[in-house]
Amino acid sequence: MGLFLSRNLVNFLVSFSAKKGPVELFPVQIKDVVSLVSRTGRHLQRYEKDRRQVVGCIPYRYRKTDQSSGGGGEELEFLVVSSPKGQRMMFPKGGWELDETIEQAALRESAEEAGVTGTLECKLGEWRYKSKSNGSFHDGHMFPLLVQKELDFWPEKHVRQRRWVTADEAKELCQQLWMKEALELLIQRLRQQKNGQAVERQRA
Repeated sequence: MGLFLSRNLVNFLVSFSAKKGPVELFPVQIKDVVSLVSRTGRHLQRYEKDRRQVVGCIPYRYRKTDQSSGGGGEELEFLVVSSPKGQRMMFPKGGWELDETIEQAALRESAEEAGVTGTLECKLGEWRYKSKSNGSFHDGHMFPLLVQKELDFWPEKHVRQRRWVTADEAKELCQQLWMKEALELLIQRLRQQKNGQAVERQRA
């Protein structure tokens, strides 16, 4: 019952927020309250022409750094998580289910696997890839997530490790080609945004 109620609450909050621009998983007053149970089973799993629909996020943040010149700076970091058996590193992802929007699925997977919440940004794209476990083809949809909160407790805390890394480290650690391509697109997008902001400041 607790899981059912929390899922309905998430559905309401995300659908309400979607009308007002970038999607944030939880309002400030309940950001620390999430279900500690991951969804399991595939009875609600979405398929398109026999291809499982998979949704994921690339969680990122800007970390404040001290520069030797005396001025402060920012370093772009990305969050990767280990597979349940700890053999591979990747970005959080999982099945898109019938009773949720694609945005809700992306936010849920980030909370379940990585224990992070934040602002979901425009989708990076869609990739068709082959599953290493059973050889079937999946459609992977990937979103950027600007992280605003790291949870102390989350559903898969005891089966996954999470790690903040640089862009180069993320490219090295993430073994799935489609995720690497999504990461490259995000880096390009963020670089363009930064350059655009610099131009605006010069004009001002």
